[in-house]
This record gives sequence, C-alpha cells and structure tokens, in this order.
Amino acid sequence: MIWLLVTAFDFDNSDQLSAVSGILGVSLHLTPWKNKFYVTILSFIMMLLPVAGRMIKIPIEQFNYPAFEIPLFIFFVCYLIFIILNAKKAKPVVSL
Repeated sequence: MIWLLVTAFDFDNSDQLSAVSGILGVSLHLTPWKNKFYVTILSFIMMLLPVAGRMIKIPIEQFNYPAFEIPLFIFFVCYLIFIILNAKKAKPVVSL
C-alpha cells in the first residue's frame, strides 16, 4: 500500500496509472457498494493491475519466492470466493 501511495504521487513515472487504479480498487472495496457483483469484479481487476504491471516489467524469476507467491495466492483465492459469494447473493437481472 505504501508503494501505491508513493508511486501515485511520483509524476513522470510509468507505474503511476496502475498505482492510482490500485488505490481506486482498494477504495471501491471499502465503500458500501462492495457487495454489488460488478463493483466487486471491477475492484478485483483494479487491485491486480499494479501487480500485473510489475510482473510484466521485471523478470518473472525475481517473483519466484514464497514471501510473494503465498500472499498473492491467498489474496487471489479469497477474493474469488468473495466474488462467487456475491454472485450467489445477487438477484437475477432477468426473471422468466
């Protein structure tokens, strides 16, 4: 989170846009709209953009350590479970 805040205000940085999207994703998750299905998916994508951007710019071998892989895996799985639970709670848009 500290990296996101510092990078968001570091002008002329190529990671600034992904840092801002990560901050917006976290802030979307903290709003009352977080239980809406589309907001949940948008928030998830926005939070993954900074990680994906760094993984594209830096060789993948540098991310091959448990202190990075385990928390990323836990975040990914838990947020997908959160999305699935929200989808089950959501009312159908079209009813027959």
